[in-house]
Amino acid sequence: MKLDSSSEDSILAKIAHGAGLSSRTRAPRARLLLGIGDDAALFELHPGCETILTCDWFLEGTHFLREKHPPDSVGWKCLARAVSDVAAMGGVPRCCLLSLAVPASLTGRWLDSFLAGLRRASRKFNCVLAGGDTTRRDQILINVTVVGEVRKGRALTRSGAHPGDLIYVSGRLGEAEWGLRLLKQSKARRNPKLSPMRKHLYPEPRLALGQWLAARRVASAMMDLSDGLSSDLPRLCAASGVGARLLASQIPAVQIPARSRTGKADPAQLALHGGDDYELLFIVPPRHKNLMPRSFHSLPLTEIGVITPKRQIVLLDENSHARSLSPRGWDPFRRYY
Repeated sequence: MKLDSSSEDSILAKIAHGAGLSSRTRAPRARLLLGIGDDAALFELHPGCETILTCDWFLEGTHFLREKHPPDSVGWKCLARAVSDVAAMGGVPRCCLLSLAVPASLTGRWLDSFLAGLRRASRKFNCVLAGGDTTRRDQILINVTVVGEVRKGRALTRSGAHPGDLIYVSGRLGEAEWGLRLLKQSKARRNPKLSPMRKHLYPEPRLALGQWLAARRVASAMMDLSDGLSSDLPRLCAASGVGARLLASQIPAVQIPARSRTGKADPAQLALHGGDDYELLFIVPPRHKNLMPRSFHSLPLTEIGVITPKRQIVLLDENSHARSLSPRGWDPFRRYY
């Protein structure tokens, strides 16, 4: 019997085909024993490893705009966001579940492109699509669950920072926020030659760096920067029961051409408050500072401050004037688009 092109079964078949899977796919390398086509997936874990479980919403109108964000970018980014949580614990992603609500009008070319982006991300991050759920809705709603693992006792959490430890970040901060602003200002959907726009549309979770830090036991605490430094650092400090002092001059900020700078495009402000970078924020005890390279596989690693015993976040400007740093990053209960 031929299925209606917008039926749930046909969409499930399209997702399975688009992800390169069959209803009984077996992937020994990923230890996926049973994939799409049953009530749940079966997954075998390594002995001596701890399981990482994380999920992430990706919602039209909140996290992306249908008329601006290419569907393949939506497919890539919905997985990259969730995989970044695994990177933040020093783990390895193994498989994912996709829950997708989509209008019937988008089950053709839009869905094909979305799945192509998801498939590329799945292969890039070695995170096989194991199953999920679909339904029909006027707006696009996406939820991705990722299962990962980390060697027993090696997971990096937010709660391991101590006074005197050094604060590091990877990459340049504020690039994704600047890329979003460029995307919204442009008449076309995207310009892939612009690095900030690429970082916004196709972020790459720092899996290799996270795994290196966990394996070498260089870091004492870590999280990913998804909501902005000013919002995420206080969360790490709260979990560890500490505070932080940041040096504004040391924070690696997005590079914006002078002609594009306005009061609303201040690189320093974007670096502090811009979200969606998916870089790593990690804490290094002073005794391990000599183990820290300036870059990791060409990714800059920058010391930006120190952990303090007093539970407040302080920013020192270039004149050593201190001020309290308020969280002004991404907040899902504020409207941005």
